[in-house]
Amino acid sequence: ILHVPDDLTPEEQQELENIRRRKQELLEDIQRLKDEIAEVTSEIENLGSTEERKNMQRNKQVAMGRKKFNMDPKKGIQFLIENDLLKNTSDDIAQFLYKGEGLNKTAIGDYLGERDEFNIQVLHAFVELHEFTDLNLVQALRQFLWSFRLPGEAQKIDRMMEAFAQRYCQCNPGVFQSTDTCYILSFAIIMLNTSLHNPNVKDKPTVERFISMNRGINDGGDLPEDLLRNLYESIKNEPFKIPEDDGNDLTHTFFNPDREGWLLKLASLMLIVCSTGGRVKTWKRRWFILTDNCLYYFEYTTDKEPRGIIPLENLSIKEVEDKKPNCFELFIPDNKDQVIKACKTEADGRVVEGNHTFYRISAPTAEEKEEWMNSIKAAISRDPFYEMLAARKKKVSSMKRH
Repeated sequence: ILHVPDDLTPEEQQELENIRRRKQELLEDIQRLKDEIAEVTSEIENLGSTEERKNMQRNKQVAMGRKKFNMDPKKGIQFLIENDLLKNTSDDIAQFLYKGEGLNKTAIGDYLGERDEFNIQVLHAFVELHEFTDLNLVQALRQFLWSFRLPGEAQKIDRMMEAFAQRYCQCNPGVFQSTDTCYILSFAIIMLNTSLHNPNVKDKPTVERFISMNRGINDGGDLPEDLLRNLYESIKNEPFKIPEDDGNDLTHTFFNPDREGWLLKLASLMLIVCSTGGRVKTWKRRWFILTDNCLYYFEYTTDKEPRGIIPLENLSIKEVEDKKPNCFELFIPDNKDQVIKACKTEADGRVVEGNHTFYRISAPTAEEKEEWMNSIKAAISRDPFYEMLAARKKKVSSMKRH
């Protein structure tokens, strides 16, 4: 506290009073500045946290939209549009699918293959995002088939490969006489990839056979042999990489199966030879799940991983008589000795190819046998490539005649 002398003159007292007043004004100004600084700081902090909250909320909604898309593509797209995370235009949706962050490539393929007019527009916008200029057909197919997973339905595949052929010919004018030529050769390459690299295909096609099967597809003329040889060698040296079902897991795969239940399965066709010379069939009880055109079987219902997977593509099913009641068999029609494409997990955890030429299964009751057989028949898919390729070749030759 400042001690003020008693003997100040009136002028000195006035000066002292002025100093006190200015000091008080300065203190008030300092406090005002402090208050303003605190207010601005608070506003900046609130602004930052609001933006952060908005971004966090947006990211959560995008993640939710991706999950919805992976479970139901149309509903996922609708959710993203309704929440202003995606514009309702074919170009914007195509960009979203092309980037593919966190998206299941099977779901992308299903959405792009739909026959709705809008989905077809998205498909063409999606294909336009691919740059095929100066790529040979195998290189272009590698790029295209890695951006999604081809669906199983023939009509969907047809629309997608038609769009691919148009885009390839647009990027590489003069390579083929028509988009039909590109379309047919693309399927021939996909089929060649399967024939050369599927271990179940014993009769591997030679380059001469590949050249022969593609004669006359270039509007009635032949494609250059060098071109076909180069495409053949490219596939022979490196198979197509098929994208995994990323963005999905076993929990979702088995979440809503077509059918599930306990069945008896013949354990192995490599029958045990007894000392008496007889053969023993061993049956094992397994929990079967039918979903996504595959039969999965588990040792226990609580198992997280299946003991075996049997893809149903190109298989047939029939009733059979056995000592076990209510039996049916899965088999490859017209080729009794061919091993079925399947896999199983050994006791040590190794995944190995199955060695069954057929699978014999016994149901608990006659009614359940019928239900299982009907469900499996509905799930069995046929490889559409051969039929589609034959149809397109027929169309080309018909147009040539007319």
